[in-house]
Amino acid sequence: MAFFGKLKSALKKTKDVLRTDVRDLFKAGEILDEDKLEEFHRGLITTDMGVEAASEVVESLRKEFGGRTVDPKAIWENVKETLKLILKGDGSTDWDPDNPVSPLNMAESGTTVILVSGVNGVGKTTSIAKLANFLTKANKKVVLAAGDTFRAAAVEQLTMWSQRIGCEIVKKEEGSDPASVAFAGCDQADKNGADVAIIDTAGRLQTQQNLMQELEKIHRVIGKRIEGAPHESLLVLDATTGQNGISQASKFSAAANCTGIILTKLDGTAKGGVVVAIRKKMGIPVKYIGVGEQIDDLQLFSPDDFVEALFEEI
Repeated sequence: MAFFGKLKSALKKTKDVLRTDVRDLFKAGEILDEDKLEEFHRGLITTDMGVEAASEVVESLRKEFGGRTVDPKAIWENVKETLKLILKGDGSTDWDPDNPVSPLNMAESGTTVILVSGVNGVGKTTSIAKLANFLTKANKKVVLAAGDTFRAAAVEQLTMWSQRIGCEIVKKEEGSDPASVAFAGCDQADKNGADVAIIDTAGRLQTQQNLMQELEKIHRVIGKRIEGAPHESLLVLDATTGQNGISQASKFSAAANCTGIILTKLDGTAKGGVVVAIRKKMGIPVKYIGVGEQIDDLQLFSPDDFVEALFEEI
């Protein structure tokens, strides 16, 4: 299935919510009044788009069409354009769709270090494998560091992926200091001339202060081995968490200075609008999205494609 088709499929549950709540709201020839705008505002919020983003969309409609005869096509185009502008933010999402590396902040020289964090069960290890596969296919030499030293299964899973992808992995015995694994991963990547080092970390809740402090330590240690690292700090978010994703983004960003998001499980939720809420509230762009369970089911996030897929057939 082509990517846009996968994206439409992944957004089906979110689209169904929108279709149920707002599809027949704007009828040609009727007047766009406050009741319709308020109902539309509620409909957008049901997708976990957030009050701020939903209010911006509705205010644009009010300013452009309020009190006028409804032209459904013009209204939906206005809605889509407003959402695209929110998602694009400062323009940093103008990535090259033919270059999977283009969303990443790459080091000017030497090894680029990518720190990956997230709460338990979001699909972090699988996302790392998908990203490593992405980079390897782009002819980048990748080293993985198995920093989740609390779970032997996590190390085994990452080792299996490294063998399948064909990249190096650095690991230590169970219970080792995660920061030491991160340091060793950076060290090996630098010495072996790797293009990218991807540092895995144990899943942790954003409310676990001691574990968030540990994440801060890992971030510091990486910078001591390779200047300017981590060049990219990716937060893996489960789309099904909805508005809780904002809390995660806030806390993890404070600890690990998150520069981007990998959004997983988009196909399992009606809360796909959380992408908009996080961008609006935190300013952190979604860089990649998971649109399935296969190793190749990781794609660059395109605001234009996301919005068009979300509102297709509405």
